[in-house]
This record gives sequence, C-alpha cells and structure tokens, in this order.
Amino acid sequence: MYRYDEFDAALVRERVEEFRDQVERRASGALTEDEFKPLRLMNGVYLQLHAYMLRVAVPYGVMNGGQMRKLAHIARTYDKGYGHFTTRCNIQYNWPALTDLPAILSDLAEVEMHAIQTSGNCIRNTTTDVFAGAADDEVEDPRPWCEVIRQWSTIHPEFSFLPRKFKIAVVASQKDRAAIRTHDVGLQIVKGADGGTAFRVFVGGGQGRLPHIGQEIAPAVPGHELLAYLTAIIRAWNLLGRRDNIHKARIKILVASLGIDAFREEVDRHFATLRQEALQVPAEELARIQAYFAAPAFADLPRQSAAFDRAVLADPDFARFSRNNVRRHKQVGYASVIISLKPLDGVPGDITDAQMEVVADLAERYSFDEVRAAYEQNLVLPHVRLDDTPALWRELLATGLGTPNADLVTDIIACPGLDYCSLANARSIPVAQALSKRLADLDWQEKVGPVRINMSGCINACGHHHVGHIGVLGVDRKGEEYYQITVGGSPDEQAALGEIVGRSLPADEVAPAIQRALDRYLEVRIEGERFIDTVRRLGADPFRDAIYAHEFANA
Repeated sequence: MYRYDEFDAALVRERVEEFRDQVERRASGALTEDEFKPLRLMNGVYLQLHAYMLRVAVPYGVMNGGQMRKLAHIARTYDKGYGHFTTRCNIQYNWPALTDLPAILSDLAEVEMHAIQTSGNCIRNTTTDVFAGAADDEVEDPRPWCEVIRQWSTIHPEFSFLPRKFKIAVVASQKDRAAIRTHDVGLQIVKGADGGTAFRVFVGGGQGRLPHIGQEIAPAVPGHELLAYLTAIIRAWNLLGRRDNIHKARIKILVASLGIDAFREEVDRHFATLRQEALQVPAEELARIQAYFAAPAFADLPRQSAAFDRAVLADPDFARFSRNNVRRHKQVGYASVIISLKPLDGVPGDITDAQMEVVADLAERYSFDEVRAAYEQNLVLPHVRLDDTPALWRELLATGLGTPNADLVTDIIACPGLDYCSLANARSIPVAQALSKRLADLDWQEKVGPVRINMSGCINACGHHHVGHIGVLGVDRKGEEYYQITVGGSPDEQAALGEIVGRSLPADEVAPAIQRALDRYLEVRIEGERFIDTVRRLGADPFRDAIYAHEFANA
C-alpha cells in the first residue's frame, strides 16, 4: 500500500488550511454560494437536496484498518452514523455541516486521505480491479501504475480546468473487472513486443445522457511512455473539446464526432512532441512505488484447507457464502472475500460506523491490514487464509455483513437518487429495496446465477444503468416518478449498452417486471448459459414480452 511522501503530506495540509479560510468566508456571508461553488468542488464538496455532501477519495480503492476507523469516526462524529461507497470506489457522507468540513478534511489528513479531485472538471480518482495483486489471471499488479497516474494527475496545472470531468481505469487481465471501456480512458496492461509492460488504450467511453463504449486507440503503448500518451490524449481533448454545452463536453463526444482514426491522428501529433520532451516514468521512481505494493508475507500453506472443507460440509449457510463471496487467490491457501453491502432491504453501498469498525478489525486480523472498495459498491478483504474464512464469516454475520449474494440479482448497484441528489428525477433506493425483497430467496437467486442489475435516478447514470445486464433509469413524467428498463448491457471485456425494451413503468411495477424477465430467462436458457449470454443469443424480445406481460394479459 502506498504511503504519502513529504510532498503529499504538505499538499494536503496546505489544502485543508486554504479550504478552512474559504469555509469561514462562506459561513460569514463574505462569499456567495456561486462564488463558493468552484472552491468547494475542488475539495470534494457538493450541495445536495438537503445538505452538503463530502466525497472522500479512496485511490484505486485501497485502505488499511486505520483509515477505515477514521472513516467510521467521521460518520459517527460529523454525519448520521453511516457512509456510502460509490462505483468509483470513493465514500460519500451525505449530512456534514458546512462548518465541520475543514475539521473532517483535517481528520482525513491524519491517515493520509483527502477529497481532492473527487469532483469538478479535473482528472478524477483512478480505479482498478478490486482483486489487483491477488488475482491469478493478471499480467502484473496494476496498482503501482494507478499510483503513478495519481501522482502525475494531482493538481496537474494543465488539466485543472478541463471541459468536463475525466475518468481513468486500469486492469491487468483479459477479464475486465473495472469497466474500463465505460471510462474516458481505459487501460489494459499487456506485454509489449519486447516483453515489457505495455498498455492497450481505450478512449471515449462514458455513460450519462449520450453513452458510448470506449474504442481502442492504441494496442501497446510502452509503460515508460504511458504519461506522455495520456497527456497527448487529454491535451487533444482539452484543446478541441466543446465548452459551450455541458452535455457535449466529455471526450466521448469529441471522439464520436471526429471518429477514432482522426482523433488518433491528433493524439499521435501531440505524442510525437511529448515523447521527445522525455515525459517518461523514471525507472527508479516506478521501482520505488512498486516496492510499496510488494506482496504481503504469505505463509506457505497447503492447497487444500481442512478447516474450510469441514465448514463447507457442516454448514450449508457457510457453503453458500463460500460459493458466492469467496474468490480464488493466486497464492495457494488464500482467498479474497467479498463483504456484501447489499443486505435484504438495505441501501446499496451504505455502511454504518459500527460496521466500519468491524471491517477495520477484520482487515487487520485476517487480511494483512488491507481492505478494498469495489466497483460494485461492496468491500473486499483481498488476502485471507482459507483456514480463517469460517471464523471471518461468522464475524461478518454478527454485524450484518455476511449476505452471501455477490454477483447475484440482489447485489444491486444503485445511486442515491432523489432521496439525496439535486440532479435526480426519481428515487433509486426504494426501488432497489423493493427488488431486493421480492428476489430475496437465495436458492432462487443461485438458480438464476450471476446477473448485474444497475439503477440510476437520472440520466447522469451514476448507477451505471446503461451497462447493467438489466438497467433501471428513473425518469420524470409530468411530475411523477417512472422507470425505464434496459436489457443486455455489460461493463466487462464484452462491454455493451443495454437496449430500451419499452415504455417506462411506475415504481411499484419495476420489481415484478424484472422478476418476470428473470423467470423468462430460466425458461429459455440453455445449459450453462448466463443471463447475459441468453440475451445475446436471443435478443431483447423475449424479455420485453415478459416485462410487459401484465399489459397483454389485461388487454
């Protein structure tokens, strides 16, 4: 795990004191809200429906126990006792008082955390595979490269006032567990022609009002030239991107309007200059950063765990947890364990201060003091001995964190929606809760198998509904909340946008409609076929018919 150097520490402390003065001026009335807005956005502060909201950066989703305890302290001391993890692996606090914000940022600085570049038209928090460094299919650990990007992009003078926000994600395997093709830039680590680290680069992905899947712009950029190539991409967009229309300012619009070939030519023109200017990642600096991400001191364990196997045979509930929430590890005798933040009738991504304290303790005792925030709005303990998983599971159960539904239909991704967000058209949370209740039977969920359901309260798509296997979008119809359903989206290496199946539905019809679609899948799938495979084979029509079957029955 990376540790701040003296430059990081000084930067964060100076930013806290600067913002303290700005908050005092806003509270006294010396600054209007319009004057304060750009200043607060630079520090991760939004103005929501009912209060300010603070978004805390969790670089590439990695935290230790001390940081998790500090997050619990903030929830307990300054908020309403909980936080909300997002699809960018950050955590949000929905109820902080304006005058408490400097104190919160000061507390975060004590554990090497901050809220810089979690909002505004800048390069946002870089995300990666939640199993980085533990996955057995990765070319190398992508986290050091995420840290290189973090250091390069933090308060970068050329990119502080971009046309719009800019998001980067990195993976290191053929399996995309970070949705890289939905980002402004997606990076996949590959082996270059010389056998060294290289990057397959995708550009122009994004969701929101005009969704696009990223297109490949380069097959293998050498690792030492990565920053030069990223600079070339962002410079091309910064110079050519639109600033006259907020809805057409993202890089996806520029790439779509120019075409990928013309945009590549523009990037290559900048890249030719930048690589001559020796904008490279110094080998010694990369080695220094990589040392911070060295593998922990794994024990020499047998491949099979007698304790794990006995628990699976003795306890059907643990067996279910092991099937759904325990993932294979590259180190023999270890596993990665998913902590679901999607309990029955819960709010997807929410976690209480007491639960944060428990997770901090479990990370320290069972996972080399490391916990990860996942794209799916869950947490992961990346390095757990198989021998320890039964005891870990029992402790998770005792605090409401043992729901065995990872990747199943109730592992729902959802934005906060109209309960909090001033941009939303409709609520997401009650619809997600209703669906969770309706589909709660775990035997049925396992029969259905992996299905990604994503919900957004508005077209900004913070719940990534466009790429859900089943997507739900809240819309406003003459002052009433309705929900549009899409089918066939996917955020992974076969990234695709879902197809709108028909007219929007009132809130109370969403859960029954989705259940009918899943029941239809069980009727028409072939052996071994996942839901998304069936949709790709048959198209959306069978599911459209199921979703609106009640209308045909009443016709």
